[in-house]
Amino acid sequence: MFRSFGAYNYRIWFFGAIISNIGGWMQSTAQDWVVLTELTHNDATAMGATMALQFGPPLVLVGLTGRVADRFDRRRILLVTQSTLMALAIAVAVLLLTHVMTLPLMLVFAACFGIANAFDAPARQAFVSDMVSMENASNAVALNSASFNMARLIGPAVGGLAIVALGSGWVFVANAATFLAMIVALLLIRTRELMPRPKNRRAGGLIVGMRYVGSRPDLVVVFAMVFLIGAFGMNFPIFASTMALEFHKQADGYGVLSSVLAIGSLTGALLAARRDRARVRVLMIAAGGFGGASIVSAQMPTYVSYAVTLVFVGFSTVTMLTTANGYVQTTTDPALRGRVLALYMAVVMGATPIGAPIAGWVADAFGPRAAIMVGGAAGLLSFAIGAAWMLYSGRLHRREESRFLLTLDETRPVRVVEAMRRAVTPPITSATTPIRVEPRAAGSGDDA
Repeated sequence: MFRSFGAYNYRIWFFGAIISNIGGWMQSTAQDWVVLTELTHNDATAMGATMALQFGPPLVLVGLTGRVADRFDRRRILLVTQSTLMALAIAVAVLLLTHVMTLPLMLVFAACFGIANAFDAPARQAFVSDMVSMENASNAVALNSASFNMARLIGPAVGGLAIVALGSGWVFVANAATFLAMIVALLLIRTRELMPRPKNRRAGGLIVGMRYVGSRPDLVVVFAMVFLIGAFGMNFPIFASTMALEFHKQADGYGVLSSVLAIGSLTGALLAARRDRARVRVLMIAAGGFGGASIVSAQMPTYVSYAVTLVFVGFSTVTMLTTANGYVQTTTDPALRGRVLALYMAVVMGATPIGAPIAGWVADAFGPRAAIMVGGAAGLLSFAIGAAWMLYSGRLHRREESRFLLTLDETRPVRVVEAMRRAVTPPITSATTPIRVEPRAAGSGDDA
């Protein structure tokens, strides 16, 4: 489960990320609560607009951010983005503590956070694979998700208590301080121990990445499934905050719900770390589990029962996202990994500007339970897409010795080399290390 800790660089990164992520979750809780209760009168639509502005830039800038992640030193990119995010957090803290903050100003800062994160996310995701060997890449991705969700156990609850005890402005101050942990970790990383990666400065940006993904039906299915749940199901700040208000809870009650969600999320991430590789079938099952758990959670009559169901929602969500992220990272050509991950992050984060305003409007018009039901339906539709692809691709068929038992063919290869030749023009060349692609490495039946 923890085999990636054998790499010094990954150990340093992991512990720096935990501290930084705790601050990030504290700030996220404070920002949502400020918009919902301090800058508006429980306006979930305004909260959805804030989320749309924060998560929109990865979609708008996808053609640039992926190429930056592939072309430049990812460690230096992260030093710049983390420093920028720290400065933005300090600015918001000052405006809140001096009682100058307004909703339009918060919307501007949400967009600025989104722009910085648009460059940070693909570089961060690709950098995880730079610190470990390829056979440990899927494990490193899962442990990275575990770090994120370990912080989620602590951050929202502490953030909610801090809002009640100290005020929302001091939560942003605390987050600014935690960015120092990540910056120090990046400075301590031994660059000579990073994995060599192919560099292709002549290939195009977004178009090449889109062609590559388009030539891989398995990636198209993964992207479609993640988009549906990202747009309509993963609006947890809207769901949890409005449900907390429905149960007559304050900021601390909202923070506890976010931390409870993280119990299941952390469990899902650690179990993902135990798997030898990411498979599409796990993603499909997790999507169905997410849909079912969300629909059940919308029926819960009390705060405690709703909180209990969030454990299962968190488990299925992180199992799905960790599996999708690991599959994309480990089956993508290394020279295109940054661009493909930028597309993936655009799908995950860029889906929010589409779904969050809709979720906020549904919560305002019909109540938070109706908004959660819409997210659950998206999960079930995502499951259906994955199941249909399994059937259409010929991977799922009836066993010869039985009329009623089904088996999943895990030996049916996909011609990845030919797909790459169609996807990239001119062919990718490496100035340092030749690229070797095994036919089973990406999109094979075994990976399904």
